[in-house]
Amino acid sequence: MKSLILAAGMMAAATLAHAEAEKYVLDASHSQIVFSYNHLGYSTTYGMFSGFEGEIMFDQDAPAESSVSVAFPVTTMFTGWEQRLGHFMSPDLLGASDDKTVSFVSTGIEVTGDDTALITGDLTINEITKSVVLDAKLNKTGDHPQAGKPWAGFDATTTLLRSDYGVGMAAPFVSDEVEVTISIEATKAG
Repeated sequence: MKSLILAAGMMAAATLAHAEAEKYVLDASHSQIVFSYNHLGYSTTYGMFSGFEGEIMFDQDAPAESSVSVAFPVTTMFTGWEQRLGHFMSPDLLGASDDKTVSFVSTGIEVTGDDTALITGDLTINEITKSVVLDAKLNKTGDHPQAGKPWAGFDATTTLLRSDYGVGMAAPFVSDEVEVTISIEATKAG
């Protein structure tokens, strides 16, 4: 019985020695999602989402145990041209309303290198959820020189098909494929 209690105590001590994921919140002023698509073969057109919020449960010692969750209103999209934005928000494409959101919730992380990983998650656009994989890179961690608290920065890329989310109007003339580039900064909560 004594050895059973000792073994249980040693297992508990080993579990406590392993660092747990720490909560980081996105810095809305330095987090963007840029998307691009081919327009009729003539140009590459860009848009962006910015100013959104989310959280990362970040475990530096065991990155595969980390997670990310982000959600933001569709209406935070910026295209640089009011008529294009109006078309994106119309019933032809996103049918945007004040409560319609885009969200991503990770379901798994596969570490692929010292500072890279494939993050699988559920992406919901236009009320349709599909699994996507983000090719992610940890840019930097450390104390922010101005804020004086722990900070982390990440980049990620993926390719989506508009038609998967019910916004495939004019495909394939306007590219069904949308290239997505994500860059975020996050600060340790608390």
